[in-house]
Amino acid sequence: MIESSAPEPATLDWLLAGDAAIRWQVKRDLLDAPVVEVEAERSLVATTGWGRRLLEHQDPQGTWANGLYGPKWTSTTYSLLLLRHCGLPPGDPRTQRGVELIWDGARYFDGGLTCAASIDAPEACVTSLYLALAYYFEVAHPNVAGALEWLLENQLEDGGWNCRTVRFGDRHSSFHTSISALEALNEAKRVHPDRDDIGEALAAGREFFLRHHLFKSHRDGSVANPAFTRLSFPPRWHYDLLRGLDHFAETNAPADDRYGDAADVLHTRRRKDGTWPVQQKYAGSVWFDMERTGGPSRWNTLRALRVLRWHRSRTRPTPPLGSADGRVRD
Repeated sequence: MIESSAPEPATLDWLLAGDAAIRWQVKRDLLDAPVVEVEAERSLVATTGWGRRLLEHQDPQGTWANGLYGPKWTSTTYSLLLLRHCGLPPGDPRTQRGVELIWDGARYFDGGLTCAASIDAPEACVTSLYLALAYYFEVAHPNVAGALEWLLENQLEDGGWNCRTVRFGDRHSSFHTSISALEALNEAKRVHPDRDDIGEALAAGREFFLRHHLFKSHRDGSVANPAFTRLSFPPRWHYDLLRGLDHFAETNAPADDRYGDAADVLHTRRRKDGTWPVQQKYAGSVWFDMERTGGPSRWNTLRALRVLRWHRSRTRPTPPLGSADGRVRD
């Protein structure tokens, strides 16, 4: 079953006929193309297709939709998150300006932040989204370091995070908040590779998801939320098992049987034509639709193939003892 997930040549050709945001990731993650070829393709994100269209919607003052966190999903925060998914190269002054504005407009409490004028407490979810954007787009805002420390200090005993903890006292972690926190810490780890505390927090956060097999209740093993098994793109602030597997694959996590159930569900979502669909989208305004719900999705096909390729590399049988190449010796 696992081996059947390898892409057919026709599927790869179809992916490579898509947007530059898709093409450069296919070349890097599925075709192992030379770095110079990958980066040449990636540079086109800013000048063609989806990336260019998103950048063209930026307001003269540097925001999108004249809003920092709302309206969803056209605000500065969510436009920047989508450009990050597209792989717009870091360092672009337009995106850096947008990141600076959301950090300037936030309200801070003990290092953590909120973007809501009506909430007088820091929120792990928003703090995580902002940290991911700051580290990805290489914006050294003066409040980034304090927000990172706050996020590390507010990791819960079960290894995850919950946006309701500070305000309402929730102690069991949220799938939604925890995946955003892990993505933020992974971006921070790239900038601070020698910080063991970030690595330890990442490991504990991944263990939270593994104890839940990435989508199951910790109480009885049932599906924690049916939405977790339906594929979306863009994920916005929401969790689903493909977003979870994406993180494990991106961090090249060690082999573990507990993400096998999620990989099996992902296999069942494959269409007969070898592609994967977008099964759900989240209500709200958008600048434009990238793909049609229910039809073949280049985004989710790329992501699924990338995840399953990584999963195969983590589930190959161990070669017999005394065999360097896996062949049994007489």
